Amino acid sequence: MTVISTSRKLRLLVIASTYPRWPGDPEPAFVHELAKRLTDSFEVIALCPHAPGAAVDEVLDGVRVVRYRYAPACFETLVNDGGIISNLQRNPWKWLLVPGFFIGLSWRTWRLVGALRPDVIHAHWLLPQGLIVALLGLFGRYVPPFVVTSHGADLFALRARPLQALKRFVARRAAAITVVSAAMRDELLRIGVTAEKISVQPMGVDLAERFTPDPSVERSRNEILFVGRLVEKKGLRHLIDAMPAVLRVHPTAFLTVAGFGPEEAERRAQAQQLRLQDKVRFIGPVSQERLPALYRRAAVFVAPFVQASSGDQEGFGLVSVEAIGSGCPVVIGSVPAIQQVFPDTCAVMLVQPGDAEKLATAIIESLKPNQISAADCAIARNAVVSSYDWAVVAKRYANLLRASAVQSELQMPTRVL
Repeated sequence: MTVISTSRKLRLLVIASTYPRWPGDPEPAFVHELAKRLTDSFEVIALCPHAPGAAVDEVLDGVRVVRYRYAPACFETLVNDGGIISNLQRNPWKWLLVPGFFIGLSWRTWRLVGALRPDVIHAHWLLPQGLIVALLGLFGRYVPPFVVTSHGADLFALRARPLQALKRFVARRAAAITVVSAAMRDELLRIGVTAEKISVQPMGVDLAERFTPDPSVERSRNEILFVGRLVEKKGLRHLIDAMPAVLRVHPTAFLTVAGFGPEEAERRAQAQQLRLQDKVRFIGPVSQERLPALYRRAAVFVAPFVQASSGDQEGFGLVSVEAIGSGCPVVIGSVPAIQQVFPDTCAVMLVQPGDAEKLATAIIESLKPNQISAADCAIARNAVVSSYDWAVVAKRYANLLRASAVQSELQMPTRVL
């Protein structure tokens, strides 16, 4: 009879496409932020695509990060600077990278599962990561139980009928499915995924140490802040369209844009066409370490989320939680995923997505002197801390992954410890 050790750490394989390329990388880091917080309970290995300048195999914050190659280094540009879907839409030639991307992901997943014998897999995104893991079992490879998390783009943008069938296939084989908002759960139910496997488990924000208010910092009366990738679903185009109306009432106001992406040239041209080049400041990507200072000084943070022409839309809106955590009032485009997330307080204003006039009205209101107090911001902050601080979120995911790994412990041979 095989005796299973309970003293060792469980081995977790995390598979994702968006992942930091190096310390301080301004690319979205939520997958790594979760992975590094699971190292107390798991031996964590992350598999992600390679990018120019990144190491192929390294340890980052206690997580072993393995990056698979899918093209010559200078062409490994499918993922970063906007995300896969945006990059394919704006640069059709990058479709040539897709076969190599899938082959590289499939081969390294196959090799790592065989070599490392993980107890559980956490696949971020239904497609392609969840699909690759689900398919491995059809080719004779033992695959441990896996949890798959959808972050939005894979669910909202990839809606062709064959892709919906693939999502259902992944869902049938997964031990559990998590989504980052209730609206995403509803979308999974709509395409026929059974409710029993689905839970709403958002990603987190460091609200304990990083994104905190600082009463010693004087908040601007004029600075409007945008933080995010410069892609269609983030809605920056509508915020720039709203600026002339804002300036008629608040002539000293200005917009700071922190981020990068495929729309940058268009948005700069738009600001110039509206003669706003002195009122819209593009400061480029900003690391997580530097973001709190921006949130603490801004008069208002604006996240003008919209549904993109592809159907893609925001799955959760972590930047808005970062701003609220830093004590900054926020104006948010009210796409479905957002409506059930943020507290109904004076410091949080939800506006109709894509309506520049209503967006301007909300910004004008938020810029009025004494309109939003520090107490209002504190109420909003308290409302998000209990649900979205990383300590809370990581504990939920650890429990879910550990429960899923029980199946792996019963089925896999014991490793020599």
